[in-house]
Amino acid sequence: MGYKIVASKEQMDEMRTKYGPRKGLEGPFNFSGRVLYYDNIEGQYYDPTTDFYMEQSEMDLIHARITDILKA
Repeated sequence: MGYKIVASKEQMDEMRTKYGPRKGLEGPFNFSGRVLYYDNIEGQYYDPTTDFYMEQSEMDLIHARITDILKA
């Protein structure tokens, strides 16, 4: 299985500059414009804009949208 980068280099650089790494979290990751970090201990994605972990049902929707984009 391969991967496809859907964000531009400028978007990625801006995201890393604005959000940067966080201790104990992986990322930042751009999910169709939404920046999230992954917490290995919790096993969940963390949203720094809301300061909450994402619900699994919401992550399933985000993953489905990304899958649809990649299939196109």
